[in-house]
Amino acid sequence: MKMNRRNFVLAASLAPLSACVKTQAISSAVKSSGLAEAYRDKFLVGAAVSTDTLMNSDVADQQLLKSEFNSITAENCQKWEEIHPELDRWNWEASDRFVKFGIENKQHVLGHTLVWHSQIPEHVFRDSDQNLASPGLLKSRMENHINTLVDRYKGKIDTWDVVNEIVSDDGYDKWRESDWYKIMGPEFFYHAFKTAHAADPKAELLYNDYNMHYKSKQVFLKRALSEALDRGVPIHGVGLQAHYMLGEPSIEEIERAIEVYAEMGLSVHITELDVDVLPAAFEYMGAEISTSFEYSDELNPYPNGLPEAVAEELATRYAELFKLFIKHKDSISRVTTWGTTDANSWKNNWPVKGRTNYPLLFDRSGNPKKAYHSVLGLVS
Repeated sequence: MKMNRRNFVLAASLAPLSACVKTQAISSAVKSSGLAEAYRDKFLVGAAVSTDTLMNSDVADQQLLKSEFNSITAENCQKWEEIHPELDRWNWEASDRFVKFGIENKQHVLGHTLVWHSQIPEHVFRDSDQNLASPGLLKSRMENHINTLVDRYKGKIDTWDVVNEIVSDDGYDKWRESDWYKIMGPEFFYHAFKTAHAADPKAELLYNDYNMHYKSKQVFLKRALSEALDRGVPIHGVGLQAHYMLGEPSIEEIERAIEVYAEMGLSVHITELDVDVLPAAFEYMGAEISTSFEYSDELNPYPNGLPEAVAEELATRYAELFKLFIKHKDSISRVTTWGTTDANSWKNNWPVKGRTNYPLLFDRSGNPKKAYHSVLGLVS
């Protein structure tokens, strides 16, 4: 990275926070066994926690979270439509259980997500006449949501995914035409981080997105993030949503993405790791949850179990990924799988409902797979 004045100031201001957050989280979340213990000197190892696990007291899944992971992410319980479904109503039970679980088990707790174009009630963007809200009205609603949520967990949630997915899927070279952007322009992005920082100045704040290995997306994000940082917007790191497949993206593409964002002085988090073993239902790999496809037997080839040969491929893929993460451990703060077991992975129903997928390190019964042992074997 060329060390101009902005980069020098940025590095000086962000490095202490990133280092402090990472060091404190690791030192306070040491496990006696499992992945967290094995990788304690490398980076945090986390998992997304489903609402079912929290609300149905899934003892087996909770024990897995305790023994294997030192970081947890709220998979759905803190998304706007779940926690704040009406302008004057909040649903706190699942979120409170999530935070309590993390604190009791001395885990790094990650809130997800404050501002996103998806999984948010339509009324947020409408006025009393059902027209698009004014910039002032939407800004006020954003502030109320962020302040209420972040303040409730101030000092308890270590890191927030503040904004998700600002980039258009059409070429990856422009802003997504979400209602946030249509009404407020780029200011929605800046203001979300500023509001979150004011609500909890000690929390680490991330921008989170998928397909961040695409060069066109990197070009756009480098520009957008640099402009925000130049304005003094408190962005501390980026989350690379690692929704990968057996054969793509390449390790070289992923490595370059890690390097690109690390060179900006940002902490890198691998935020939503899973490896899809089923045939792709579309030509590009994204994570836009509104996309769906019709079920067919061709798209669900392993309904009764994963063939041994594919299990070996999955183990090899995970080993390659974690070798890369270890190589860049000085830049990577955390690696989080999106779910704990194959049974609670969102990949069973997206982008095709009814499929049986096997993207994680633990099988449907919570037993470690060959992929798990391949990852553990790198450091044990």
